[in-house]
Formats: sequence, structure tokens, C-alpha cells
Amino acid sequence: MSESRHSPSTQLVVDRPLTAGSRREFLRMLGVGSAIVLMPTMFAACSDATGTSGGTNTAVTLDLSTDFGVLNYAYALEQLEAAFYEEALKHIISGCTQAELHALLQIGQHEITHREFLKAALGSNAIPTLKVDFSSLDLTRRDVVFQTAKMFEDTGVAAYNGAGKLIHTPAYLVLAGKIVSVEARHAATIRDILNPKSMDFAGDDVVDANGLDQAFAPAMVLPLVAPFIVTPISA
Repeated sequence: MSESRHSPSTQLVVDRPLTAGSRREFLRMLGVGSAIVLMPTMFAACSDATGTSGGTNTAVTLDLSTDFGVLNYAYALEQLEAAFYEEALKHIISGCTQAELHALLQIGQHEITHREFLKAALGSNAIPTLKVDFSSLDLTRRDVVFQTAKMFEDTGVAAYNGAGKLIHTPAYLVLAGKIVSVEARHAATIRDILNPKSMDFAGDDVVDANGLDQAFAPAMVLPLVAPFIVTPISA
């Protein structure tokens, strides 16, 4: 048997559950520097103590007959996903290893990037910032965080797949394809964390007999995410 290239101490760092101190140390190891120590404070600015973020209470209607409407639909979902990871990472997640935290950080950064990219692409056509609410979730619990992440990522993949046929401009369709492929990587990662060394990363609950992923129409997606979005939104 070949000897591991990683020292025993390195393996323990990866597998060890997080404490407040080890969480800060791990975040520094990611190379973000001293700013990362302020991460809970920065996230707190995004949401209040109840888990509710700032955002509009004014109803939002998405016109899915236009490309801007479809992109705003994607933007709304990316706002929700980014806000979820920002909120989750404000907490000490009981039983979460540093490797799992690293995954949450990486996925969360992708979602923030998607959100900001779509906002910039839409420009003055972008919908307002949505108000979201995660107060129903105990985000100190590992199972709650990862099961919710699984729901958001699986739903995001299905939403992009279902919205593809609504896009008229080829360049926007390519953009959506590039985003959904990343979302699928997120979903597979979260599923593997929840059920390691299994086939759940591409389980038959999301991949059919033809090897095709799910595709949900907006009318199916919006009710799934509605419990976490305070802003009334329709399409």
C-alpha cells in the first residue's frame, strides 16, 4: 500500500469538526487574510439577527416572454442562493469539518459571483434586491445546512434546465449553460458530502434513465423557494 503524501496532522485538520477558533484559523488558511476575520460582521450587515435580509417588499413580476425576464428569473434564484450561503457562514455549524466548510465557502463564492454577474449584465433592467428569510432554519445544524443547500442546488439546476427553452438569444443560452454546469457541480458536491462514497452525486431522483437531469418550469420552481423569499414574486 502506498503511503499518503499528506501528514497525519494535515488529515486531522481536514477532518476535525470546527470550533470557533479552528474556524477562524481555517479561514485564514484559505488566504483571504485579515479581512476574513471580519466575515461574520460583514455577513451580519447582509441580514439581521432573525435571518432576514434587507431588500424590497414591493412585488416583482417577471416577464418570461423576454430574455431580460428570464435573466431576472435566474438573478432572483442566484440572489436567494448567495444569501443562503452568506447567512449559513455566519454561524458555527455543529459537526461541520473544515473540508466541508471549505466546500460551503467555495460554493457560496460562486453564487455571489453569479449574482453579481447577472446584476451587471442586466444593468438598469435588473429587478431590485429581494428580501429573503432563513429564520425557519437552524443553521447551526450540519444536516439542516446541507439538506437546504441540496434543495437549493438541485432546484437551481432544474430551474436553469427548464428555462433554457424560454431564451431567444443564443449568447444568453450559452451563458445559462455555463452557469447551470457550475450549479450541477455544486449539487453533486453537496450530495456527496451528505452521502459519501455513494451514487447520490448523480442519483436517480435527479437523473433519469436517459441520463438527463431534471427540468422544472418556473411555475414549479417558485413555490419551492417561496418559503424563503419575503418579496412577492410571480412569473
